Formats: sequence, structure tokens, C-alpha cells
Amino acid sequence: MSDQSRQLEAEALAAIDDDRIVADLRELVRIPSVDGTATESDVQVWAAQRLREIGLTVDHWQLDLDKLKADPDFPGMEVDRSEAWGVAGVLGPAGEPGLILNGHLDVVPPGDLALWPDEDPFQANVANGIMYGRGTCDMKAGVAAILGAAQAVSTATTRTGLELARPLAVHTVVGEEDGGVGTFATLRRGHRGAACLIAEPTAGRVIPANSGSLTFRLEVPGLATHGSTRTRGVSAIDAFEKVNAALRELEAARNTDPHPLLAHLDLANPLSVGLIRAGDWASTVPDVLIAEGRYGVRLGEDVATARKAFEAAVASVDDEWLRSNPVKVSWPGGIFASGALADGHPLLGETLTAAVDAGVAEPEVRGGPYGSDLRHYAAAGIPTLQYGPGDVRYAHAVDEHVHLAEVLHCARAYALLAIRRCAR
Repeated sequence: MSDQSRQLEAEALAAIDDDRIVADLRELVRIPSVDGTATESDVQVWAAQRLREIGLTVDHWQLDLDKLKADPDFPGMEVDRSEAWGVAGVLGPAGEPGLILNGHLDVVPPGDLALWPDEDPFQANVANGIMYGRGTCDMKAGVAAILGAAQAVSTATTRTGLELARPLAVHTVVGEEDGGVGTFATLRRGHRGAACLIAEPTAGRVIPANSGSLTFRLEVPGLATHGSTRTRGVSAIDAFEKVNAALRELEAARNTDPHPLLAHLDLANPLSVGLIRAGDWASTVPDVLIAEGRYGVRLGEDVATARKAFEAAVASVDDEWLRSNPVKVSWPGGIFASGALADGHPLLGETLTAAVDAGVAEPEVRGGPYGSDLRHYAAAGIPTLQYGPGDVRYAHAVDEHVHLAEVLHCARAYALLAIRRCAR
């Protein structure tokens, strides 16, 4: 490492503004940027302005949703959007960024407000060094840490008069929760880099690979009749029980040999039915059942292969009624392929070292059993991993929270990684 890089690192660490990072997180959480609402756009206005204040050159543009939907690689959406916006900021000279820091600012709905303290999931209350609220963990804490790191690097270059050799880029995106339209559009606009870190919550681990997931929809047919003569009909609920048994067998088969990065999980490739609708009258045998759920795509498995395995399992059900009246399978919503950092890529070691130098023991390296925007960057040929504050167990939960010490640590780790990748 050069003397200039060491000087930049020291100045950047000294410039980390803990109070401003916490304040940024609080402001972000108080913008209720639920997927598909107007506040998805509002939070991007906030992010664009904040990046300009820090000193980045910012591209803030409206996504052409119709054009994106027509793209054969469009990752899908699970909510309706009339508009969406992208934000990409660059600090430093012209050229390919040495590092991209990515974070999504959309959040899932809060659910039953009565289950939240004060019935306000967006209050961003702090107690005992922990901030609570929707989006604190997933993943506005990561974005606040990114902003803190970018500000520190910007301040360090100003104070020392030293310039970055390669630019640092920040991508804030929306739509991650339902397919990743924001990151997909950012890449399509031409915003690229030599490597990317996504600040998703990783519970102190570094995650260089994600399995994927798909949303499935089953239409299970029945034959309606009066409940008092139910044997004259066919209950779609009874038929679904046989289909569900086949799906359980499929899940078991797909978890017999998990990828080594996912071997620590009790279920590396889960299959879950999350919604069931059947019947329209209590005394009528239901003639259709609709089931929707989540289906895990194995790490390294392409989406088409995963779909074929699912559809074959449904078609294999040994039932006379279903052989004559097959279940309809469709795939609505987001398409989360798997993605991984190439074995041996230096970004992994660089991130581990930055985390240690920022003050923690060397993180474990594990895979994630969920889809994320990592696969968009990986598909674009950009080496990518995840490291960020919070624990995914609390994402989407009514007790969603993040330890502020983790946020502040990650800001320091990101600043070190940014300088080491961009100042050389």
C-alpha cells in the first residue's frame, strides 16, 4: 500500500460522522417507501440530494418501465408501478469505478400496525443502541453506512488534496423486494464497475453467493356439488393435498446435497406455500383452489431447469382426476436467479480484510438462501458480494431492527474497501 493510500485511509476513518449516519438512517426509515407506492420515488429524491451534498456527481432518472418490461431478461415485478426512479452517484475521476456500493431503499408493507410499538412502523425509535422500524434492517441501515463511507472518502480527498485513481460509485435502487427492477435498470443505463458490494443484512458474515427464488401459482381443479352429496363432486382442497405432498417430496430431494456455502442451513432450498384460496360457499364442494408460494432455485441452477423440476413434480401426482384435469402452473412476480462471486476473486479477501481492519474478527463466509440483486451484477459480469449491518431474520418482521454499532462498523469497512480499490 502506498503512503498516499495510508494517508487517505487515516483521514477517511477520522472523517466518519457517526451522528450523521444515524440521522441519515432515521430520515430514511421515516420515508415509508413501500414497494409500489409514491414514496419509492420520494426516497430516491432524498438519496440523490444527499449524494450531491456529499460531493458525488449524480444521475437521477425516471425508469422507462414499458421498455424494461419488454426486455427479454426483465426480472419481473410483483406490484404495480406507475413510475420508478434510479439514482447513481460517482466520486472521483472519469473511468470505470473501482467499486460500486449498492443498496435498495424500497421496503415491504408493515403488516398489522397494532403489532408495532405505538402502531407506527416508521418512527425509527432508538433504545439501547438499537433502532426499530420497517426498513431499519432491510436495508436502509446498509444505505446509511454507504452514505457515511462515501462522505468520509469525499472528505478525506478534500482534506489531503489526494485524488482517487478510479472512481467510487454508489447505486441506490428501488424494486429489489419484488424482482430488482431498480438494479436491472441501473445496469441497462450503463452504470457499471470493476466490483460491487451490496450492503444487505448479513449478520456479520460475508456472503459471496445467493441461491434464487421464484413465485409459483397453482390452479387446482375440482368439481362442484352440494356439500351434502360431496362424493358426487371432487374437492379441489382434497386434490391439492396430493399436490402438496408431491411438493414436499420435491423439496426433500432438492435438499439432499446442498451447495457447500449453504450446508450450514437446515433447509438450503425451501419450498413454501404462502397463500391458499378455495371455495365460495360453505355448503359447496370447491371447484378450484389457488395456491401461491415461493420456490428456491439452487445455487448454480438456471431458472428454466428449476421450473421444469417443479412442473414435473406437479404433473407426476398419481391421481385419476388430476390426470384428466391437470393442475395449471404459472410463474407470476419476480424472477430471482442464483448468483455467485467467482472462486478466488480478490474482492472476497479484500472485504474480509477491510472488515477486520475496521474492528471485528474475521467474518464467516456463507451463502444466502434468498434472492437478491447480487445476481443482476453477476449476470452483467461484475464481481459482487454482500456484507452489511443487520440480520435477515428480522427483515420483514414486526420487530425489525438493527444495532447501530453494526451500521457504524460497516461504514468504516466500506470506506477502507473503497479507498483500497479506488486509490491504487
